[in-house]
Amino acid sequence: MDRRTAPLSAGQRNRVLRAAALRPINVMMLVIGVGIFATTLAWWLLPLTLVTYVSLVFLAARDPIFQRKVLGGDTIPTITPSAIENTDVSPERRARWLPRGETRQKVEAALDVYRKVVAAIETSDDVTRAVLEDSIPRLHAAAERLVDVAHGREKAAEVARDLDRDTGSAPKTTARQENLRELENRISAADAEIFDTFEELLNLRAKVVRVSIDSANPARANDLNASLDGLNARLEALSEVMSQQEED
Repeated sequence: MDRRTAPLSAGQRNRVLRAAALRPINVMMLVIGVGIFATTLAWWLLPLTLVTYVSLVFLAARDPIFQRKVLGGDTIPTITPSAIENTDVSPERRARWLPRGETRQKVEAALDVYRKVVAAIETSDDVTRAVLEDSIPRLHAAAERLVDVAHGREKAAEVARDLDRDTGSAPKTTARQENLRELENRISAADAEIFDTFEELLNLRAKVVRVSIDSANPARANDLNASLDGLNARLEALSEVMSQQEED
């Protein structure tokens, strides 16, 4: 399945851009161009050199491989294709597309907490915002994946209802019963993960407060980001399982 990276945080973008600007091959191009200009005084060489240098920096900064090399151990969040298709639609709006019922209520409650966590970071002091700047794209990715899981859960429930209805009017077959059990297992897993995500977001909100109180302690921010990475990994894995039902 295709994977793309979520948008980098402001801090990550600055690091990548700075590394691209100081990349030896790019600097060498700039030095050579300026050196030739100083020797020949051909005025057209200077803008050509600058345009070439800026283009090289831009291309390097947009290169995912170069980004990973610069960011090293930093995790660049990924989002699923379904989330990519909905980048212009907020997770709250996508949640309203869910059928009315318990699943939608749980997801909307989790998204309400998600927005409060983001707001807590964005309205905190400068030091806390700087420490947690990488947490916001992780939070956005988790919200998108949560809605993906919920939509997959509702599709599985719809298919399960159809199978159960058909089973009542036709002889039971082993294959049909196995398919029904598999769908029920996926639905149960989605329900559990949606509930766990709500609980995890509540914990994250408390962790943001602790980071703001003890912003000088990097372990606080690392613990929060580790929790977000674990949450995203679980949601992504479950989203893939749920999406398999459309391919089966």
